[in-house]
Amino acid sequence: MPRRLNYHFEPQKGWINDPNGLIYFKGMYHAFFQHYPFAPKCGPMHWGHAVSRDLVHWEELPVALFPDRDYEDDGGCWSGSAVEKDGVLYLFYTSVSHQLGQTQSVAFSKDGITFEKYEGNPVIRTFPSDGSKDFRDPKVSRINDTYYMVCGSGKGGIGKILLYQSDDLLNWRYAGVLFEDPSCGEVLECPDFFQLGGKFVLMFSKMGLKTHSTQFIIGDFDGESFTEQARCTPEAGPQFYAPQTFCDGQDRRIMIGWLYDWGKPLDEGADFAGALTIPRELSLQNGKVVNFPVKEAIPLLKKQSNFVTISGNQICINDDLTFVCSSAITDIDILEDTKTVEVFINGGEASFSYWFGK
Repeated sequence: MPRRLNYHFEPQKGWINDPNGLIYFKGMYHAFFQHYPFAPKCGPMHWGHAVSRDLVHWEELPVALFPDRDYEDDGGCWSGSAVEKDGVLYLFYTSVSHQLGQTQSVAFSKDGITFEKYEGNPVIRTFPSDGSKDFRDPKVSRINDTYYMVCGSGKGGIGKILLYQSDDLLNWRYAGVLFEDPSCGEVLECPDFFQLGGKFVLMFSKMGLKTHSTQFIIGDFDGESFTEQARCTPEAGPQFYAPQTFCDGQDRRIMIGWLYDWGKPLDEGADFAGALTIPRELSLQNGKVVNFPVKEAIPLLKKQSNFVTISGNQICINDDLTFVCSSAITDIDILEDTKTVEVFINGGEASFSYWFGK
């Protein structure tokens, strides 16, 4: 019998990867996600959909977006984000087609369940000269009176985050390269750009490196350019990737990531693969991003686990992987599930997500 997770969302059937369109809308938490509903493997991407009232218990709803347009006929509806305007929920996503490649499109909903795709899609039909055919994962947010979109890209071996601006969410103007760095990989994926503790944080996942990792860049933003001040990587687990954040009705900045086994065999008979991490609240402490489970998940935490061993400033998980902390370990919290463990060190200064094999 395939094992099911108790405290993490996973699909009833099929494949799940990046969380998309995280938002608190009309009294419910919505988590959309990259989804292939027909088999536990990657396929033409749909947007799956789940809702929750407490961020711990999730109800899976019907698929929100299907790849049913000609501008989605080669890969489907890839990752993106959600934003509310005048009581309408907008979903922004990368549409992938044979003719146009990776473009950016939008769908609308008044009830948060049934979506209608914009007749003028794609709203961004081609990548700028600063980018390349790798042009995806639009994350939209409102800063002051302007809507901003960040997209992941890369060119000439240099990973980049591209910035767009809009007044109405439909007409977008290119504003230039927000960030670029060859040391972060050839392509930067799943970017996010948000305010936290009086600063701006740019978050993205690194593609083309030996390990899957997510980078946080802290700095200032004047509406046009981003000035970097510090970097950190609070989550260092090998099975954590492509997180996204949103601000909920309690003014919390919450992050959810993709939790996956990366090549380990599925349980025998399993027709589902992948999960979402426990939602984590972000804060800025001593110039670094801290991530810790939301208060609704605190009762699930414990201080010890048979799978976690501490020796000095080292943590060993399942006698398989060792994580070395940059500072002394003074406190530890563990969220153990049937086939995953998430370890939070010193109140979330560092975290480590791990998926047990079969």
